[in-house]
Amino acid sequence: MADIRPFLCIRPCREKADKIAALPYDVYSRKEAKQAVAGNPDSFLNIDRPETQFLDDTDMYDSSVYQKAHDMLWEKVADGTFIRDEKRCYYVYELTMNGRTQTGITACASIDDYQNQVIKKHENTREEKEADRIRHVDICNAQTGPIFLAYRTNPEIDRVVGEVKNQVPLYDFVSEDGIRHRVFVMDAEDHIRIVQNAFAKMQEIYIADGHHRAASAVKVGLQRRKEHPGYTGEEEFNYFLSVLFPDDQLMIMDYNRVIKDLGVMTEEEFLQKVCGIFDVKKVTAQERRPKKKGDFSMYLNGEWYLCTVRPQDIPNDPVKSLDVSLLQDLLLGPVLGILDPKTDKRIDFTGGIRGLDELERRVSTDCKAAFAMYPTDISELFAVADAGLLMPPKSTWFEPKLRSGLFIHELDR
Repeated sequence: MADIRPFLCIRPCREKADKIAALPYDVYSRKEAKQAVAGNPDSFLNIDRPETQFLDDTDMYDSSVYQKAHDMLWEKVADGTFIRDEKRCYYVYELTMNGRTQTGITACASIDDYQNQVIKKHENTREEKEADRIRHVDICNAQTGPIFLAYRTNPEIDRVVGEVKNQVPLYDFVSEDGIRHRVFVMDAEDHIRIVQNAFAKMQEIYIADGHHRAASAVKVGLQRRKEHPGYTGEEEFNYFLSVLFPDDQLMIMDYNRVIKDLGVMTEEEFLQKVCGIFDVKKVTAQERRPKKKGDFSMYLNGEWYLCTVRPQDIPNDPVKSLDVSLLQDLLLGPVLGILDPKTDKRIDFTGGIRGLDELERRVSTDCKAAFAMYPTDISELFAVADAGLLMPPKSTWFEPKLRSGLFIHELDR
């Protein structure tokens, strides 16, 4: 049973919501983050990436950097830039990208559900990445970036969300990347009861994106429990900020691969190897995008090739049958010697939001070959998580990205 609760939200004042809302902290390099906040003092990225307030040679993990994030956040609460709601509510968060809409519920999820695998993960996390967000959450005393969760669609929740969306939105703006964001308050007691009870009947909820944020929030909560041995379980630190979306509204984009060298092989020799492993045919630039599972496209020496995995090479396994696994296990590992894509410097990854022209650009500049993947399906993600297994790195790219700064969860209110 999932414990998904309404919460006391800290949120932007209406007139500044569009200026405050920012892409997640981890989509930027340090240089990109510094450029993004230049001339934009309201952007929440200033708080999410507080090293942007310091000289470039400052250690971004210094205690003074995290203290700066704390100070900026609570100064904005004090001056009215952020509002502290006094009633526990859910918030309906709608995002529209290229005419396609997905609508989630902003709430707080239980760290016990994460620990007990009611909330399931499909990726490993790295301690050094966790450490940064642990300190940020702990020193700010707040969770500032929501975790993107998914659940199997539920008609009761759909009905309530539809009714709430008939109200006047709290926020309604289009961000600089063309995505429309609308937020509605779900504060009616009957709506809250129906939604909370519907989630309570669910045996599993899935982390779609934000594994490091989730792990960090949970570890801060567990540490607070040690600091409060008489805790009841009702304290805010026992819950973490989330936005939950029904699976039938989610879009996963392709997560593509580029290869920096072919070892000792020429392009012609590598193409021969590929043809020995897959069914291969040359295609035009207009035909370059894979159309189904088991297909991927390769860009090599100025040409596109459609490669199809042979049926006998697809194992009956939720992880090994993923297209990203098949490419890795059949070609990248045995032929190119790229055995660990997490650490091998010969492989790089590019999210589908950048388009396939980006693959051609990389091959014309710093790479030798590129692979355009067919997107992983949400049902495949669920199957991997249900089996207690983990996906290969860079298997899923979700769009649109949730904005940070629209919802903040205070840990000791």
